[in-house]
Amino acid sequence: MITITAKTASGDVLAAASHDSEAMLCFDREYAPGDAIEITSDVRHLWVQTDVSVLPGEVCLPEGRMTWPVPAGEHRLAYRPGAFTEPRHIVTARAMTAKETAATRCLSRNPADLRGDTDFFPHCTANVETRNESVFAARNVVDGLRHNTFHGEWPFESWGIGAREDAWCLLDLGREVALESMALTLRADFPHDAYWVRGQVALSDGGTLDFSLDRTGERQYVSLSGHRARWLRLQRLIKSDDPSAFPALRQWEVFGRDLDK
Repeated sequence: MITITAKTASGDVLAAASHDSEAMLCFDREYAPGDAIEITSDVRHLWVQTDVSVLPGEVCLPEGRMTWPVPAGEHRLAYRPGAFTEPRHIVTARAMTAKETAATRCLSRNPADLRGDTDFFPHCTANVETRNESVFAARNVVDGLRHNTFHGEWPFESWGIGAREDAWCLLDLGREVALESMALTLRADFPHDAYWVRGQVALSDGGTLDFSLDRTGERQYVSLSGHRARWLRLQRLIKSDDPSAFPALRQWEVFGRDLDK
């Protein structure tokens, strides 16, 4: 059973919908600070769309629950203009099939990811986000968009490192998976942007892989050699000698498959 519930900050139920395999909720409410969407499910893998302003995507619920506070205030700047302001909202959640979860696919894409702690995955965090602004937050690199020829506003949000030389970004997939490759799409607002010439990905199985990067806005692929891991961390990112101090990552796609039988 899948249940979607919209709640106020105090926990009052605004609306709810349940279904064995695909729940669909529609309700009228001008979102207020603290409003949240809660999804509970007896299956771990769901295909979810939390709002018309957010692309649909796959989420993993290790504990059978997904709590999604509606982005408010400055957090909304990472979404399209006017996001979450309409008086009518739709939320959908369907169980993924065994065929879908067994397939090789992008495991990192999660447009519903949020800053801070979450109870659903994939989830991105980092040790720095430029000026602590939402348009430069780590969660942007898994939002499903690769528009990268500008910066600082939707749809050009990115992970910005504030010129830190020790910047890292961690992607937690919520469970161990078999990894095949990853693709990095750099922000390419040249000449405002610099780029990284090389970096390293560390894996939860103890492995590390070094890679090189070019000055391009296209996807750049890195083999993950069949590692089995729950999380990956981009680290030891070395900037080019460009005059710009601003390399940034637009999208981080990780391809692989689940190990669940």
